[in-house]
Amino acid sequence: MKNVLTLDMPELNRRAVVRCLSMPLMASAASITKLSWAQSRPPRLITAGGGITEIAYLLGAQDQLVGTDTTSLYPAAALKTAKVGYMRQLSAEGLLSLRPDAMIATTEAGPPVVIDQIRSAGVRVELIEADHSWAEVQRKIAAVARLGAREREGLNLRNRLDAEWAAVLAEVAKAGAGAGAKKGGKKPRVVFILANSQTPSVSGASTAADAMIRFCGATNALADNFKGYRPMTAEAMAAAAPDIILTSSSAVEAQGGAEKFWSRPELALTPAYKRRALVHMESLKMLGFGPRMAEAVRELHQKVVLA
Repeated sequence: MKNVLTLDMPELNRRAVVRCLSMPLMASAASITKLSWAQSRPPRLITAGGGITEIAYLLGAQDQLVGTDTTSLYPAAALKTAKVGYMRQLSAEGLLSLRPDAMIATTEAGPPVVIDQIRSAGVRVELIEADHSWAEVQRKIAAVARLGAREREGLNLRNRLDAEWAAVLAEVAKAGAGAGAKKGGKKPRVVFILANSQTPSVSGASTAADAMIRFCGATNALADNFKGYRPMTAEAMAAAAPDIILTSSSAVEAQGGAEKFWSRPELALTPAYKRRALVHMESLKMLGFGPRMAEAVRELHQKVVLA
């Protein structure tokens, strides 16, 4: 019996050693297999923000979009994607049912508890700082390119749009200087009205509208009064005395057309009313801080500053 035990123990030890040594190799093999599976298909993406969705299409990642938010209205194909709700009022249950690998949104997305639930479910969440700058657009491109595994396409798009942005800024600076000289150095005073409902609001400082007004070479007539949005009042409009009213095309439609839009009594107290100086643009293009931002600034500059 002693001899049997003596002979068997080394064999048992050998097997144990082999088993212990093989465990890391087996784990590594499992990791490699899992990684290979993950790389065998493009990442499944959800984009919450119209500008981010536009970038996904420009990068050729549209087939990776399993869902978008309700602000994703352009291009037209985005209307056919599964919708996860408004970016500020996302639902974890509906979003997770689409089995995304990653969600790309801005820091305006929420509510926070839903964002935490999505992360806890194993979905990678990338929140891009929304500071209403050109750098915000650059960050959106970088995020979609990285999470969508389209780095080369992202670099090409970034270079092209950077060139467009530089050209627009140069145009605004040059044309604005000439227009300013003709008008005694005064920039047009603009008020942006958010009027998709029966209770319109006006834009102060630190908003997307405020940034676009400044980029196009004009002045936000309410920027010194407050930040964010406030309800439109007769007193505020009279004090602001805007030369031009800026709003979205959907707001004009919601009010029943331009004539109906001007029928609000608050507007009758402004210089803009006398000239019926109303400028409107597609909301996503104007305020989405996406790849069409340079085009939007050029259009606003021509309609607002050079008009």
